Amino acid sequence: MASLSLRHIYKKYPGGVTAVSDFNLEIKDKEFIVFVGPSGCGKTTTLRMIAGLEEITEGELFIGDQLVNDVAPKDRKIAMVFQNYALYPHMSLFDNMAFGLKLNKTPKEEIKRRVEEAARILDITHLLDRKPKALSGGQKQRVALGRAIVRNPKVFLLDEPLSNLDAKLRATMRTELTKLHKRVETTFIYVTHDQVEAMTMATRIVVMKDGLIQQVDTPQRLYDLPCNIFVAGFIGTPQMNFINGTLTQPKGSEDIYFNFDGNSIKLPAEKNADGQLKEYIDKEVIAGLRPECIHDAPMQLAAFPESCITVDVDVTELMGAEIYLYLDSYDRTPKEGVSSNKDMGEEHTRLIARVSSRSTSRAGDQIKVALDMSRIHIFDKDTERCIVH
Repeated sequence: MASLSLRHIYKKYPGGVTAVSDFNLEIKDKEFIVFVGPSGCGKTTTLRMIAGLEEITEGELFIGDQLVNDVAPKDRKIAMVFQNYALYPHMSLFDNMAFGLKLNKTPKEEIKRRVEEAARILDITHLLDRKPKALSGGQKQRVALGRAIVRNPKVFLLDEPLSNLDAKLRATMRTELTKLHKRVETTFIYVTHDQVEAMTMATRIVVMKDGLIQQVDTPQRLYDLPCNIFVAGFIGTPQMNFINGTLTQPKGSEDIYFNFDGNSIKLPAEKNADGQLKEYIDKEVIAGLRPECIHDAPMQLAAFPESCITVDVDVTELMGAEIYLYLDSYDRTPKEGVSSNKDMGEEHTRLIARVSSRSTSRAGDQIKVALDMSRIHIFDKDTERCIVH
């Protein structure tokens, strides 16, 4: 078992392309770390540098107390599970799982013991005599995991291992991987672009963008306390609503209001408890509010009377236990000679609300919704960093 330390890691390619910049991360023994981010953000490149499949341009990589920058992949005691499984089609599952051990001249009895133990853990004992072509995608994935387990690695590296599976099987395998991590008690480093996989499996998540770490934290803290607009928008389904507006403070008052689309809504006093919004008065900011913080139920409207706004329902999506409402908010202040500001092409704000399946709101309706301002985030418009949660 091992901890990992990545210190000022860079990956630069010829032509001046920098794939990973100043990557710093301390990974504890037995953690389940997930690298998440959009395609091209550098997460797979970082994983391959840990595996030794990509050369580190600058920086130091330690596994335990050993500096491994110049250590060959086979000597790093790391096992990697690839997206495409990489099974040998002409070999039985037993031989696929035993292949690496045979290369290392492991005794036959030890090979048999390790393979059968891994097969038992993964519930594929009855498949060991079959060839890969006779397996389903989920079974192939288990074999690929088994081949890694038999090596007793210090670290498991998994590069989008579930991306080739259907939605139902992916959900099942997420659970299986979490249970496997607890059984083998080894450090897992997992790469995905799917934030649902990250949220459900990780002990900590590393959010990346353009080769840079944006934030490292537990799934819940990333969801509740995103450090910037990118993290706030990437974590959560549907994504956070972002609303352009202005902060104002009436003369002689301690209250601060968020103004958008003709609405003026008071912020809870605790949002400015440390005076951090003072320098943003009369300036444009971006407010963030998650879909579950926008309500259309009468009880919620009564609970938040000072933060109700009028919106148009554009589209509804029934998700079974809940409904997604796609809403349009725009300035409804009457203007001379204009029947509807929206019809005149006025800028408007698109919002998504996640409400109860008992909601009676339908496409085409004009409704009132309540915004839970206690859950609002305020972002600096220029830097996109979060000012208050």
